Parts: sequence; C-alpha cells; structure tokens
Amino acid sequence: MRLARTVGFVAVALWASAFGRDRFDDWIDRTQMPVLAIETGVEVLDRNGTLLRAFQTSDDRWRLAASIADVDPEFLRLLIRYEDKRFRDHAGVDPIAMLRAVAQAAWNRRVVSGGSTLTMQVARLLEESGTGSWSGKLRQIRLAFALERRLTKDQILSLYLVRAPYGGNLEGVRAASLAYYRKEPRRLTPSQIAMLVALPQSPESRRPDRFPERAMQARDRVLARLVDAGALQPEAITHEKLRAKRHDFAALAPHLTDRLRRADSGQIIRTAIDAEAQRKLEHLAAGAVADDTQHLSVAMMVADHGTGEIIASIGSASYANDRRGGFNDMTQARRSPGSTLKPLIYGMGFDQSLIHPETLVSDRPMQFGTYAPQNFDGHFRGDIRVREALQASLNLPVVGILDRLGPANLMAKLRQAGTQPQLPGDQAGLATALGGLGLSLQELIQIYAAMAQPDKATTLGATDADITPLSPILSPQASWYIGDILKGVSRPAMAGRKDVAFKTGTSYGHRDAWAIGYDGRHVIGVWMGRADGTPVPGAFGGELAAPLMFRAFDLVKTRSDPLPAPPRDALLVGNADLPQPLRRFNSRAEQGGVAQDHPKVAFPPEGARVARQGGAVTVQIRDGVAPFTWLQNGAPVMTNSWDRQARLTPAGRGYLQVRVIDARGRAAGTTIFAE
Repeated sequence: MRLARTVGFVAVALWASAFGRDRFDDWIDRTQMPVLAIETGVEVLDRNGTLLRAFQTSDDRWRLAASIADVDPEFLRLLIRYEDKRFRDHAGVDPIAMLRAVAQAAWNRRVVSGGSTLTMQVARLLEESGTGSWSGKLRQIRLAFALERRLTKDQILSLYLVRAPYGGNLEGVRAASLAYYRKEPRRLTPSQIAMLVALPQSPESRRPDRFPERAMQARDRVLARLVDAGALQPEAITHEKLRAKRHDFAALAPHLTDRLRRADSGQIIRTAIDAEAQRKLEHLAAGAVADDTQHLSVAMMVADHGTGEIIASIGSASYANDRRGGFNDMTQARRSPGSTLKPLIYGMGFDQSLIHPETLVSDRPMQFGTYAPQNFDGHFRGDIRVREALQASLNLPVVGILDRLGPANLMAKLRQAGTQPQLPGDQAGLATALGGLGLSLQELIQIYAAMAQPDKATTLGATDADITPLSPILSPQASWYIGDILKGVSRPAMAGRKDVAFKTGTSYGHRDAWAIGYDGRHVIGVWMGRADGTPVPGAFGGELAAPLMFRAFDLVKTRSDPLPAPPRDALLVGNADLPQPLRRFNSRAEQGGVAQDHPKVAFPPEGARVARQGGAVTVQIRDGVAPFTWLQNGAPVMTNSWDRQARLTPAGRGYLQVRVIDARGRAAGTTIFAE
C-alpha cells in the first residue's frame, strides 16, 4: 500500500510537470496560501540581549522567533545535508529524491526514505496537515512550489526553524535548544545538532525526557549517516551522555516582566536589566528569608542614577510562594517609608538656607500644636549638629525643620521628583517627616537617585520609554551635603564599603524595614516586611535591610564608584565660622509658634528672567527683621546688612539662587535666570 502511494505521488508530480508551462504557472499562482505570519512568544531581553523571560503563545506553546542568523551555521549545514541536500537548488520539490524513494521502496518492499523536501515539510507544518493521502501530498507539493515563488530560501528555512516540532508543546529549534540544553542554538556540538535534526521526524516517540533510549538511538543514526555521507568527521563526534531532562524556560525578574508585557504590545521587549546581576540578587533575596518562620518577603532594586536605568528588580523572595505573598510586586507597593525621607527634608532646609550641616539644632521634647513626636529610643540629646541629627535619625530636629518648610512644600518636592505619594485623608501633616504617607520602593530609589545626581535627575525605568528627565529637586550643594553626611552613618559590621551614602528606615509598628544607599554611580534599595502589611515584631531597617543592601552592593560591583567632590560653593567650615543666622536653628515650637512678618522676596518673582545691569541683578525684600544675611547660590555674599535691596553679581548667564536670612533666622528666597 505504501509503495503504491509513493508511486502515485511521483506520478502526480510528473503529471504536473507535463502541463504546459503557462497552465502550470497559473495553477501554482492560484494556490491558496496559509497565513505565513507565525505567532511566537513574547521575549524580554536584558541589556546584552540575553533572554530574561519567554512567554508562551496564545495556544500555550513554547515557540520562539528564530532566523538563520540565530542558529549555529553548522546546524543549518547538517540539517540541509541530512534532510534535503539539494534544498538550495530545487524549486520546492526534488524529483531525484522522489525517484530514489520509489526505487528504494520497490527494492525493499517498504518505505526506506521519504522524498519530502524541507519546503514540503514547511508546507505541512504551516497547514498542520498529514501526509497519509494523495490529496494531502498533492497539496503539499503545490504549496511548496508556491512558497518557493514567494519566499527566499532563507525565509523558508526560517519558517522551519520556528515551526519544527520537538515534542510536547515545544516548537522551533530555539525552544528545543533552551529546553533540552539550556542555551541558545548559536553554538552546538555535533551530538546536540544530531538530536535537534532527529527529533522533528518523530517528536513524541523520541522525546529525550520521556524516551531517552529512543532519542539516543535516533541521534546516533543521524550521526552515522552524516559520517557516511562525508558531512562529519568521525573524530568530531563525542557521543555525549544524553541528559534526559526538559528544563524550565528562563523566568528572571518575573514581576517586572509581567508589567512590561502588559504595557508593551511588541514581541521583543529590550530592557536595561543585567541578567547576571538579576540572577545573583534573586538568589540573595531567596536566601535572606530561607530560614525565616515569620513569612517575610523581600524586595530589591538597583538603578544607575546617571542614566535612570533599572539594572535589577526583585519584587519578592519567591514569585510562587503564596505563604509570603510572593506574587505581590513589593517594588511597586506603597508603604510607609519610615525615616527614609529625612535626607530630602534636610536637603530642602539646606537649599532654603535654614540650616547647614554644622548648624546646631535642638533635640528636646517639643510640641507642634497637638503633635508631640518622640525619638525612636525615647531619649533626647539636647543641642546637636544637623550632621549628627541626620546620622542618628533623630525625629525632633527634622520635624522642626519640616514645620518651617511646610508639609505642602515637601509634597510638592516629592511630586517634582516624579512620585505619587499616598496621603491618609489627602492631608499632609508634620508626621510625613517620619513616614506618615505611602511611597513605593521604586519611588524612594528615584528620590535618592535624584539626590545623588542633581544635574541629571530622571525617572527610573527598565526600558528607554520609561526614562524621562526631571527637574532637579536639590541644588548640587545641598545634594553634596546630604551624601557627605550619609556616608558617615554607622554601618553593619560586615559592610566593608565606606564610600556608600545610605539611610535606613522603620515604619510605625515595625511593618516595613528599609535601606537605601548610593555611591557615585548606582543606587540600591531594599525593603523587608510582610506583603500583607502586618507587623513584624523587632524588625528594624538597620538590622534587617541594611546588611542585605551592602551584600547587594558586593554582588553587583567589585568596588564602589566614589562619591563626587564638593562643589565650589559648598561651605566647608565649622559651626563657629558659619554666618550668625546659620549657627543655630530655632524651630517654631521653640519660638512659641510665633512666625509673623518673616521676610519675603518682593522682586524679582520666582523663575523670572532678569537682565543684568552693569553685570549685576537687583533683588528686593520686604518684612523680616534686620540685619540681613544675603546668600548667592548658597554662599554668603553680604552679612549684617540693613538694606532691603542687594545688587548681586552672577558669574555669567544662567540660574541664580538667592536667599536672605533675617535676624531671627527666618529665610526667604527665589531662583531667577540672569540673562
């Protein structure tokens, strides 16, 4: 029966060739073509093109895009040599191969070899048709001729590389190579090539993970035939031991890749993620809670604050762990940031000329209306320098500074940094200084990135489309002050890096433990807690999150990039050498809440463009108590001045930051552009 069928197929082919040329061409041209666009799974790639994660197609198959450029040239050579050695020469059907198949079948009284070309196999795969009937074979022949007329040989070969079956729901050589060998098919051994050539002939009965003996026998037959044909040298064959296992596909950064897939309709999503760093930090996160019985979760993120690129993003310790709420992406969850906003508040105080790192502040019991904050340890230090107050993360001084700045100004600064703070009751109060609002880990890292890189502030993103420029949130002078203070924070005993500025935080009720740090290039943030927001007794950012953050630095980079040198206008003096108004900061609570008649800039208004007259610009103030101290770009230019007008001389065309401090230490300021 098979012999008669094969003879019939050949007869049909010969009959078709006997047609007049025009009628045959017309018959081929009228071929109803299948859909040539093949659905492949979405792929998310890292910064170097490494596969981070692959997704299945809509019909739940592992089918990945592939072209001849993606595959080892030796595989292509041996595939063609084994399956269709005249592939580059025929027009879709190989009459010589068909005649040989008929002759062998007649001599052996059974089918010994098939006459199908690679093009005919592609035709069958495109229509998912069988070969058991004359009509089916004729359809494949007709479609093969039509494919050859519409496509190049390389395009036909690429279709085969994507659609060839490899057992189960594996289709295409890339999916097979990744599943069976855990690598892209760019460099394959002869034994691996032989296996990938043999599998599509009988993909289910030769599956290495289910029938390893059959798979190995089929592989060895391919190798032997290629050696006999002179396509392979015997010494090139190693007869590797068959690893009878199907591996899972890459699924790095699962939370991030889920979000990117939902937001991007493309088949290939290119990211700034570093696959090696991502893999190391995922392992670190899993190990951090491996022996934990409190169902803690971990989130981490690494970003380049110079470019805004997210290098690694870990949403939880385990994507599939329901007990820890592993499916929740805790880099995006808005939680109380604890004390991590204190550096920004101090930075705003520096820019408003309210304080300097050496300014004395009071750490004593104070009440701001009905709000009476306490330090985390219940103790008070009396008079202390701003530097020490921030390094010790004291509460009273920072609340007093925010009271002078105004909580609404802090909210405006957070929005300027590209964040969307979540406020209980939509009302900002002084408690925001101590974590009384909601921010995500990514948003906090973005704030610290803007402080670390004041001249190049951007949103953070894993793709170019997510990275956009931001207005600076602090001056270079204030940013440097913050970095210089934070690199002096007491660090965990195991932390060898000294050139990292960092801050820890613990939210109310010990629900969230934070650590965020940066060097001259990267910023790393760590959150630890429970995904459901329940308290974790005894959890502190300095004890839980900080050691993990420093280990992350060690895994991501061999040494720290140095923090920047102080800008020219940084005031590097002790308290005794500061201008009188900057030597001590008095909060409104210490002044009995009286703050009327503070100075105000009368001219020019904020953001105005002012022409220089004789190289100078004139600034006028009203109210306030003389004498005044005038500062230009953070540096004092006039002290003990009783005049409410000053002529300031900027170095050249550009932005000019003006601040004036009255005799009671109250400040006003404006930023203008000097033409």
